[in-house]
Amino acid sequence: MHTLWNPEAEDSVCFTGNAAGLASTYDVQGFAEACVGAASSAVSAFAARRTGEAPQTFTVDRAHVSAAFVSERWLAPEGWALPGLWDPLSGDYATADGWVRLHMNAPAHRAAALAALGLPAETGDRAAVAAVVGRMAGEAVEAAVVAAGGCAAVCRTAAEWAAHPQGRSVAQEPLCAWETRATGAPAPRFGVAPGLEGVRVLDLTRVIAGPVATRLLASHGADVLRVDPPGYAEVPALLPDTTWGKRRCALDLREPAHREAFDALVAGADALVHGYRRGALEALGYGPAALHALNPGLVVVGLNAYGATGPWAGRRGFDSLVQMSAGLADAGRAATGADRPVPLPAQALDHGTGYLAAAAVAQALTRRLDGEVCHAHLSLARTARALVERGLGHPVHGPPLDAETVDQYRVHDESDFGPLRRVSAPGGTVTALHPAGPLGAHPAKW
Repeated sequence: MHTLWNPEAEDSVCFTGNAAGLASTYDVQGFAEACVGAASSAVSAFAARRTGEAPQTFTVDRAHVSAAFVSERWLAPEGWALPGLWDPLSGDYATADGWVRLHMNAPAHRAAALAALGLPAETGDRAAVAAVVGRMAGEAVEAAVVAAGGCAAVCRTAAEWAAHPQGRSVAQEPLCAWETRATGAPAPRFGVAPGLEGVRVLDLTRVIAGPVATRLLASHGADVLRVDPPGYAEVPALLPDTTWGKRRCALDLREPAHREAFDALVAGADALVHGYRRGALEALGYGPAALHALNPGLVVVGLNAYGATGPWAGRRGFDSLVQMSAGLADAGRAATGADRPVPLPAQALDHGTGYLAAAAVAQALTRRLDGEVCHAHLSLARTARALVERGLGHPVHGPPLDAETVDQYRVHDESDFGPLRRVSAPGGTVTALHPAGPLGAHPAKW
């Protein structure tokens, strides 16, 4: 396994069997295994420290990793139906000089994109959007949509991304940027327990990458509490897959009483995982200094789309957009001979960053036992670079994932949405935790 994390801990993960479903000109399968291995080895190291026992060895089937990296596609409701994953207007559009992707899954992003294109908010005709976009240069579309508060990305080549100011900035960032903070707090006493049992994780993440991280932490026994604004409209099709294992509360951090409750949650947490863009937590009054004042021993792991530095560090983004920006979709086009962008066979930047963020939490908890308090940051764009660094030229066609294969890794759950079958977390040790369900369903307390 080409390690992404700690070479000394690689023997704590053993991969078996054959892979399927992630064929790409990039080594998506090997990358996925490296990300899962990073998380499993970091959890194993933490558990060994707290119990004094030898590190646990996780045995993971390669096909399980493949299925996990497309888990949202293999969620199987029983007796009820999932809504569509994508807004009908989301997707790739031909421009006057290439291609651009518009991401409209969130109502606010949809409204912003349509307004930027001069179209009525009630527009539901994809052809109408295509007609407007087709008359414009890609960068003009991207700039207008982003300026309006929406989400768009031009399809760039790898060379164009390497020369772009943001691409150059991301290239200088580490895969996981660490900051060690001084603390007067004593090292925590987690007790002798398996995995992450007893560890409290405050979850301020959305969509896929962050929720994958906290879902994995829950699968190793962590007590995960997700916090969202009241009435927050997450992508409904994702929640049955991403909320498993977590309690979920609603707080408006502009309200004094809700801030008081959130302060208590921060004070009682061991780790906080967030997916806010640069400056967003600070704008709410919860920058690093404020969090440190509330809890000097708090581990903080953040992730965003385009990196911690550079002109796009505050830009909204999603996996499919970063694939366009960073040249991955263009490389897929070139490798397959297609006449349009070809994305990776999975939202691999989301899932990969999620597993790496979980690894960062587990490693930071281990360092916390030594009296260190660590903050860490990851991004989809830097994860994309890690994938690219593994090289091109892999077979673009391969055996598909089929239901019979995936069923080996699906478990039956009773969720608050209805009964379902979902892909379990590779390497996870706990299967019976809080069922998936709507946001804001639990009290805001540990």
